[in-house]
Amino acid sequence: MGQNDLMGTAEDFADQFLRVTKQYLPHVARLCLISTFLEDGIHMWFQWSEQRDYIDTTWNCGYLLASSFVFLNLLGQLTGCVLVLSRNFVQYACFGLFGIIALQTIAYSILWDLKFLMRNLALGGGLLLLLAESRSEGKSMFAGVPTMRESSPKQYMQLGGRVLLVLMFMTLLHLDASFFSIVQNIVGTALMILVAIGFKTKLAALTLVVWLFAINVYFNAFWTIPVYKPMHDFLKYDFFQTMSVIGGLLLVVALGPGGVSMDEKKKEW
Repeated sequence: MGQNDLMGTAEDFADQFLRVTKQYLPHVARLCLISTFLEDGIHMWFQWSEQRDYIDTTWNCGYLLASSFVFLNLLGQLTGCVLVLSRNFVQYACFGLFGIIALQTIAYSILWDLKFLMRNLALGGGLLLLLAESRSEGKSMFAGVPTMRESSPKQYMQLGGRVLLVLMFMTLLHLDASFFSIVQNIVGTALMILVAIGFKTKLAALTLVVWLFAINVYFNAFWTIPVYKPMHDFLKYDFFQTMSVIGGLLLVVALGPGGVSMDEKKKEW
């Protein structure tokens, strides 16, 4: 079997998978995408005093302001998650979650930690894809009404979302010289570049979903670590951040790459 035949078979499988799961895939994608916010909101509830004391100590802002910060985080994240999952006011929910990301980036000094900053930007990329999806849903309500081929803001949201997802992937690269790590980095980077430029997008994104999920379950198995150990929280944080990026990639599979992509340009040629 030639390389083109193999690629064609893989693309056929991806199309078949999409046909079978198209009713459920967007719901699973949204749940995965907002899982970081959901977990963090619940985390705020159970560690209210620790979070409040941390903010108070770091910023010397006093009990009231620190409590208000934790409450805003808790309410903003859980409300945003409920709205996204129930498909109500999704655009406002996305803007609210963007605000939470910005707030946390400043409050927890993430701005100066490149790895965490890239992960937060990748979360923003996932929200951009969610925003693009909600715009396309809004347009589809007016079926039969002539519209432009695709709205430019939606196209560029999808492009921005895809590019920002690359940042999360870069934080997962292993910089050791073992053969497995080198192969993993090369294959993963090639797939992520395909997603970013929008070439064979659905197949590349679906392959990355399977690969990232396997890595996530293997390396970030927080449930195997006792709750009282700090490593439990670190692994849990990494696990849900990676699940959010998987959600973003599933949205790419469900929505397609959008107008600003090589896949769309090929159709014009």
